[in-house]
Amino acid sequence: MSRNRLKSLEITRRDPVSSQNKLLYHLISRGEVTHFGRDHKFEKIDNIKAFRELVPLRDYNAFEPYIERARRGEERVLWDTPVKWFAKSSGTSSSKSKFIPVTYDSLNSCHFEGMKKMLSVYVDNNPASAIFDGDALTLGGSVSVDELGRGGSHYGDLSAILLSNSPFWVEMRRVPPKKVALIEDFETKVRQICKGSRSYNVTNFSGVPSWNLILLRRVLEYNNLSTLGEIWPNLELFMHGGINFEPYRDEYNRILIGTKTKFMENYNASEGYFAFQDNPFDSSMLLLTDNGVFFEFIPMSKLNEALSGNFRDFDTVESVKTGVNYAMVITTNGGLWRYLIGDCVTFTSLFPHKIIITGRTQLFINAFGEELMINNAERALAECCNAMGCSVANYTVAPIFMDNNRKGAHQWVVEFSAPPKSIEEFAALLDKNLCSINSDYEAKRRGDVTMLPLEITIVKPGCFYEWMRERGRLGGQNKVPRLSNSREYINELLLLNERL
Repeated sequence: MSRNRLKSLEITRRDPVSSQNKLLYHLISRGEVTHFGRDHKFEKIDNIKAFRELVPLRDYNAFEPYIERARRGEERVLWDTPVKWFAKSSGTSSSKSKFIPVTYDSLNSCHFEGMKKMLSVYVDNNPASAIFDGDALTLGGSVSVDELGRGGSHYGDLSAILLSNSPFWVEMRRVPPKKVALIEDFETKVRQICKGSRSYNVTNFSGVPSWNLILLRRVLEYNNLSTLGEIWPNLELFMHGGINFEPYRDEYNRILIGTKTKFMENYNASEGYFAFQDNPFDSSMLLLTDNGVFFEFIPMSKLNEALSGNFRDFDTVESVKTGVNYAMVITTNGGLWRYLIGDCVTFTSLFPHKIIITGRTQLFINAFGEELMINNAERALAECCNAMGCSVANYTVAPIFMDNNRKGAHQWVVEFSAPPKSIEEFAALLDKNLCSINSDYEAKRRGDVTMLPLEITIVKPGCFYEWMRERGRLGGQNKVPRLSNSREYINELLLLNERL
């Protein structure tokens, strides 16, 4: 089976266009019998132009009425088979929960298939691997019976949905036991994992870097150890995603001393499994063009026109270019049709088509015309930490608005895991890095005409964790909002820091 997946991947590397075209017509044929398909005259769609004319671009708010009907138990709303699972996601820039349908097809031929492809590539790149001789550690999430559902549907974190549906042979080599992994309370779950940690032979783990780092530190503290090599010497792979790994890399390297752990990034969202890092020497990820998802791409410069319906000539894998910042649009076997997922990507190569995640369509700061994107911020921060030998546990950024003749600036609220010797030097270097990476930021900073140098505010250890706990956002798919055009998050954090 692994050889077949490797052959399939090689075919799509050479010819992603054919696999995408074939997939689109398959998805349309499955959607024809749905309420959404009838509403949008799927029977008339015989080419991508007709698809775009009949099916408008939608964000979650526009999809929600259809999704709510599916949650209430109505069948064939968005897909031609019953939907029993919904991935609950808070997103990164909104407090409103989203419920993403997870069908049997998306679960098995997208999420699970994507993971199998990634592991096949890992073993092919590492033929001496013993990854399957030990345990896979997963932090997990939680699931709940959907209060809207009439047919026994559930919602929860994507990780919990995957755990709830994993085959028995996976469960034989996964730790902790499912009943522990699905505990709703994050603190209780972590304590239970720590208690069983000595009995595990962990060879791999996966998930969001920030939450896994909390777990691994607790394991070390519980066992009075300093590195994971002392408890799990056979650890060899961390499959990470969800947030940028670079700010956490140094800390992982420190606690993983005594192991030969390699890192692989994967792009597995609630909406589908899209890409993974197939080359250990290339940080970009291979776009999966035969994995149940049809992709379209809107240049970010055209996004507002696209949202208003005045721009429809979206790119596909056939027409994308490298170096362009795109908003990603997906059509999936989970019943999402031309859905604006909210992520931005840039292609680093074509044939094979490889991407890096550059941020969110709403996750940037543009208070003064600086257009600071999340990838700018995280690259500048990583370079700064590397140069000054420090590491950041968490951070968020917001504008300091112009008032009383004061010029604007950015305020970085930072929780360090290893602080720099000089905060002043750290702030100056970070500001310099941002100028070198982002020309708009540099222009607004030039001569302090529009923006003053950024400010660093340090909060106490555990402040971000406590803030997430108070908001009911511990673990799972929850992420700290990194950039915001308002001061809501920063003001909450600063008030909390005073109480700690």
